[in-house]
Amino acid sequence: MSSPTSSPPTSPSISSPTSSPLLYKYTHHSPYLSLKSASGLYLHLESGRRILDATSGAGVSALGHGNPRVKAAIAAQLDEIAYCHPGFYKTSIAEKLADFLVSSTHSAMSRAVLTGSGSEAVETALKLARQYFLELSPPQESRSRFIAREGSWHGATLGALSVGDFKVRKHLFEPLLPGNVTRVSACNAYRGMREGEEEGEYVARLAQELEEEFVRLGPETVCAFVAEPVVGAALGCVPSVPGYFQAMKAVCDRHGALLIFDEVMCGMGRTGTLHAWEQDGVAPDIQAIGKGLGSGYGIISAVLVNSRVVSALQGGSGYFAHGQTYQSHPVGCAAALEVQRVIQDEGLLGNVQNMGSYLEGLLRVRLRGCKYVGDIRGRGLFWGIEFVKDKETKETFEPGLKVAKRIHDRGLMEGYDIGLFPATGSAGGGWSGDHVLLAPPYVVGKEDVEEIVRRFGRVVDDVFKELEEGMGNL
Repeated sequence: MSSPTSSPPTSPSISSPTSSPLLYKYTHHSPYLSLKSASGLYLHLESGRRILDATSGAGVSALGHGNPRVKAAIAAQLDEIAYCHPGFYKTSIAEKLADFLVSSTHSAMSRAVLTGSGSEAVETALKLARQYFLELSPPQESRSRFIAREGSWHGATLGALSVGDFKVRKHLFEPLLPGNVTRVSACNAYRGMREGEEEGEYVARLAQELEEEFVRLGPETVCAFVAEPVVGAALGCVPSVPGYFQAMKAVCDRHGALLIFDEVMCGMGRTGTLHAWEQDGVAPDIQAIGKGLGSGYGIISAVLVNSRVVSALQGGSGYFAHGQTYQSHPVGCAAALEVQRVIQDEGLLGNVQNMGSYLEGLLRVRLRGCKYVGDIRGRGLFWGIEFVKDKETKETFEPGLKVAKRIHDRGLMEGYDIGLFPATGSAGGGWSGDHVLLAPPYVVGKEDVEEIVRRFGRVVDDVFKELEEGMGNL
């Protein structure tokens, strides 16, 4: 394994304003490094450099890059059929993937809707929840509201954006969003628990908050409570405390509402079990999955639905009023099914658990001397590091310093060569706070984890050294 050089870092090259017709985010410049290829844990640049992909992109590349079995499965599917309209035809590969996904829940779920992106999966889940209540006898037409949580991210399309609370990604579009979503506090032990409060007391307080929100809205108006079992980008890999989701489900059950889990980022093995909810002991009524489902080899997500919801549709219209052109896409299904078979055949869930524990231990040792590391939290191979100005008070850095982005940018400089996932909004009502995610592929070994921590530690050291030298006492 190669090591970063000791030479001074250089900034990633910036292309000219007119060098590309492609618009992703920026219009005046393109701050993106040009990739040539990828293999294993590494991204190979046109310049010849290699970037260690310590985040699997956005928690996507569960198997790393270039897995031969998945490539072969995709090629074989292309030889059979690349696309068909899901409203007219079905394919055996889609049936096999749906069967695998339903079986993986051990009867907790009974059907699978195969979609494209994570945002599409969340949109589908919201529509299913609404239609469920319309299919009951008698219909409960007043149920059109959703209760979500502060500090969450559920996707970029308008419905998904409305249940999310990632301020920097949402505020421009607020006037376009429906007004049927309200919020309760996230379960965030680092920032939410009061001094001297026990975990059980914290859970009881959050459950009471949800109860009061149901009562305030009118329980008969609420479709579902929506949550990420482990909050991803918006808060930085925040798991719930023990007993939290049992308490939330009890509130939902008391008022006849559904429980929707968004596992697009934290699911499909990322936290050490195929479904993140397995570690919380609570199965949802509807579950959105994505990212690790296809590991980036295919554009695919899914919605898993339990028998309660399916039975209501069967007893009513027998028809889900939803459909999209690329649902059940054969090539995406082939990629996803083979990815899941590789995870199963190679025992990668066990590796996620073992290497996740190793990663946690190394991070805590390496960063314990950094006075700006406020919290290290996560599960499996899904870890967040929150940076603060003051450990005692948990005071955040000024947003203008863009600490998380500085860490990300430094990682991509020559001499550091590590991909990191930066985000903000873990404090200050979603407008301040800096955190960085680490989410390496499930295939990492001990040497890979050691290299990730070594490079990441060096990035953190040098960023804060530079900030201190430039600004004196931070």
